[in-house]
Amino acid sequence: MKTRLLAAIALVCMLVSCRNDKNARLLPNVSGRAGEVLVVIERAQWEGNVGVAIRDLLASDTPYLAQREPLFNLSNVPPGSFGNMFKVHRNILIVSVDPQNQKEGFSWKHDEWARPQAVVQLNAPDERTALNYIESEGMLLAEFFEQAERDRVINNAKLYEEVSLREPVEELTGGVIHFPSGYRLRKKTDSFVWIADEKQYIMQTVMIYRYPATDADPFSLENIITHRNAVMKENVPGMFDGSYMITATAVEPTTRSLRYHGRDFMETRGFWEVEGGFALVLQPRRGRHHSDRSLRLLPQIRQETEPPSGGVFALFF
Repeated sequence: MKTRLLAAIALVCMLVSCRNDKNARLLPNVSGRAGEVLVVIERAQWEGNVGVAIRDLLASDTPYLAQREPLFNLSNVPPGSFGNMFKVHRNILIVSVDPQNQKEGFSWKHDEWARPQAVVQLNAPDERTALNYIESEGMLLAEFFEQAERDRVINNAKLYEEVSLREPVEELTGGVIHFPSGYRLRKKTDSFVWIADEKQYIMQTVMIYRYPATDADPFSLENIITHRNAVMKENVPGMFDGSYMITATAVEPTTRSLRYHGRDFMETRGFWEVEGGFALVLQPRRGRHHSDRSLRLLPQIRQETEPPSGGVFALFF
């Protein structure tokens, strides 16, 4: 009797579990390396104007790096060879140029055949239409794959997080950065935090700072760079007495506005005077700036709480 009762309970649990998970899908892990995109396209189109446009968009040089490096590494496969082995790739762009396509434009999917996966499909009736979509929505395509890679880095950082670094960052910004293990706190003041992962030949560092937004145009390129240089002079000494790192002027920095997770930011890109590159993102918030600067790699910020009153949140990577 006891055995039958246990068996009945187990069966009920299985049925309830199946009912709750009937829509769940067991997917394999993605394949491929970070930054790779698999393009599924007919060979004639890949070697023609559509393929050129895709390469110009996704394989162009990453701006403001000290060495040439493409945004993504591309490989291609014709639709007839797009089997199960390729369907588990981490980033997939499927291009269909066919007069019989009933729907046009881009469609965006996650975890179609594997997890965590980003899949984009472009349907067009002819080459000219396909080129128009690539020209008008190409930046969205690049940013979709870039965000997918960033999300993977975030998830990996959460798994191997250096939890001790949460508090100093949250005190300054009101947000949380998930730093993976290996990062250590180098310096902390009331308005500045310096966190770095330093190895024998590679240094990866993040600098976060805040200053009052009292300028008439606090988000102009000139004001952003002026404040950044002042903070570096005060907090980041160079190898020699009186030296410090500043923004290089040989290559003009650039700035642009963007929106991320419903928040407005300003992003500035440029070079260090000595080495490396940087990108700066500023979010206006009631009269102050929070700035986050990185020499090499910036773990992503997850906004968990509102920044302190009168603050502006900013992100360097």
